[in-house]
Amino acid sequence: MSITIVRSINDLRSHVRKWKKSDESISIVPTMGALHAGHLSLVREAKSLTDRVIVTLFVNPSQFDSPEDLDKYPRNEDDDIDKLNSYNIDLLYAPQTDEIYPIGHSTKIVVSGVSRGLCGDFRPGHFDSVATVVGKLLIQSLADKAFFGEKDFQQLHVIKRMVADLDLPVEIVHCKTIREHDQLALSSRNSQLSSNDRKIAPIFAQTLFDAARQIEEGVDVATVIHNSKEKLIMSGFSKIDYIELRAESDLRALSKFDESGRIMAAVYLGNVRLIDNVEIRKC
Repeated sequence: MSITIVRSINDLRSHVRKWKKSDESISIVPTMGALHAGHLSLVREAKSLTDRVIVTLFVNPSQFDSPEDLDKYPRNEDDDIDKLNSYNIDLLYAPQTDEIYPIGHSTKIVVSGVSRGLCGDFRPGHFDSVATVVGKLLIQSLADKAFFGEKDFQQLHVIKRMVADLDLPVEIVHCKTIREHDQLALSSRNSQLSSNDRKIAPIFAQTLFDAARQIEEGVDVATVIHNSKEKLIMSGFSKIDYIELRAESDLRALSKFDESGRIMAAVYLGNVRLIDNVEIRKC
């Protein structure tokens, strides 16, 4: 069975109205394409929890740091459709930029608090763009549930805060990070790594897992973070934006391990920016 693809809000809403009339539950899995096993795990979870599943494919230009970064982002809609074919989704929503941002569009959603620090410091305005496009997709689809991965943990908090503050009638479902056999977190940007950098990349996740273990064992947080940064630089990573321990519940900075948290990090390997996080549970 071929996938039904819609490009306009009107066509999307036409399908949604029929499903709502039949009292069917709807989920949405927002993506920017370049689908991998992490995205597909969200699709599987969505199918298990709702009657209808919408996958979105929209490369949001406003959330990229530069035109060059946008140009480098991998795009292959036919390949994405091939990957989705076996999942029997109900709809692929793949709008053009002018459908999401028509002429005269001048509104954006700014989420304070959780958008500050971490990636927010290094990518000014990024989370405003994410919140705006996700907010529009949630409103356009009238979804009951929306699915996101935990790899983008700060983004997840931004979206949850937006939904709560704007009283949007949608449940945000978050799913575990999917990793390669060598622990590298799956990301569409991994395809941009050179063959040599791809061999180095797993050290990123391994370093974070080691850091989490040491903190759980009682090693001083600042010492662990300092040593982790040194290890990554010596391993060939070109730049470290941050490595921090943050509270699981609200992303407060933690200097001591006195509640459940996440070791969160962003680094550069060559010209490719990688992010990851590892959970640390306080028993």
